[in-house]
Amino acid sequence: ANDGGKVLGICNGFQILTEAGLLPGALKRNNNLHFISKHQNLCVINNDNAFLNKCDKGEVLNIPIAHADGNYYIDDEGFKKIEANGQILLRYSDDQGAPVVVNGSVTSIAGVCNEAKNVFGLMPHPERALEAILGSEDGIRMLQGFEA
Repeated sequence: ANDGGKVLGICNGFQILTEAGLLPGALKRNNNLHFISKHQNLCVINNDNAFLNKCDKGEVLNIPIAHADGNYYIDDEGFKKIEANGQILLRYSDDQGAPVVVNGSVTSIAGVCNEAKNVFGLMPHPERALEAILGSEDGIRMLQGFEA
């Protein structure tokens, strides 16, 4: 990561990246204390990065989630920093892109990146949204950014 290589952490991988200090914030138990498993809409907040450059800013994607500890937390100072730096990538949303509370994440954040925009973490599972028979193909474009 320090040499510019791309790193992607999905679900528990996102937790590891925050614990290792490669991404800001932390992940806590869902606010309802239950495991959540369902397809969830996500709004693309920032596509100026290798991970989401095949998606449109404001686009709503349907991606499965499956987690008990997906409640993204960051303090006020950290939040202001990641917001100013364009590090918020995805938010849980309705089908129009408006934020929704899914697990208690600060401002419904579902994914972030580091300042260099080469380390990415998200709780949703784009690898589970690659074929229509699985309910969505929206994960394809998310993962295509890593092909180059």
